[in-house]
Formats: sequence, structure tokens, C-alpha cells
Amino acid sequence: MRLFNNLLAVFMVVFACRGQETQKVTYDGVDYQVIGGDIAADSAITDVEMTRKFSDLAVQDTLRTKFKAVVTDVCKVKGCWMKLQLGDGQEAMVRFKDYGFFMPSDITGKEVIVNGYAFVESMSVEDQKHYAKDGGETESEIAKITEPMKTYGFEADGVLIENK
Repeated sequence: MRLFNNLLAVFMVVFACRGQETQKVTYDGVDYQVIGGDIAADSAITDVEMTRKFSDLAVQDTLRTKFKAVVTDVCKVKGCWMKLQLGDGQEAMVRFKDYGFFMPSDITGKEVIVNGYAFVESMSVEDQKHYAKDGGETESEIAKITEPMKTYGFEADGVLIENK
């Protein structure tokens, strides 16, 4: 039994440390890294169009869509979320379906295409502080968070990262 437990522990460590599998694709002469589910670059709307769609959504509404935007921030801990710049200076918080994949931490400033569900939510003070901490904000900046905030969210099932 002890041998079985040791083998199980080794297997779990090897499996957990295994790198995330990614593939590379080319659409219209642009190279992308695919993370998560397979998606195509075609028919992605712009960040400006996505801003309009977000403004039409009420809290708890969802919309299946695909859009292209620039990454403004990524979770520094393990890449479990990212923020995308919208057309009006706001941002969309992107999380990943079932935490099934994660983003590289060095993609800030890169253009991505995300596919999934857009939604509007009210983010609690606790969640805002958690994301600020993961994002590397200072304690003084985190302390300034005192009220819930209406946010634009997105649950991605696939992401294309443009390779430049």
C-alpha cells in the first residue's frame, strides 16, 4: 500500500508540473498561439464593438461572442485571469472556463482574441482586493477599494495570442 501511495504522489507531481500544451496557427498571415479550446480568428469583433455590446447588457445577462483586444494586465501568480482594454477606456475581466487553462504572465500589451461568454456583474470589495493583490498592486492601492463596482466580465473557452 505504501508503494502505491508513493507512486500516486509521484504521478500527481509529474502531472501537476507538466506544461500547458499550446499550438500555433496562422490566420490571414498573422501567427497566433492557441490556448484553451480551438477557435478561429475570423468574425471577431473589435474592442469598440464589444464595448457597445457590454453597455447593452444588464447585470447577469450573458452573450456568446468573440472579440479582439489588447491585454492590460495578467494575474502574476499563475495567469488565472487577464484584463482586456475596451473602446471607452474601461476593461473587461477575463477568466477561463473551469480554470482549464492559464495565460502566460508576459502578454501585457499583446493583442488577443477571446471566445466565450460576456456578462456584466457587480464585483464585491473582497474580490476587487483579491484581484488587485494578484495583479501586484501596493497595499495602499488595495486599501482604497471600499465599494462594490459594476464590471464587465468574460468567461473564455479559447484564446488566440498574436505573436509579433
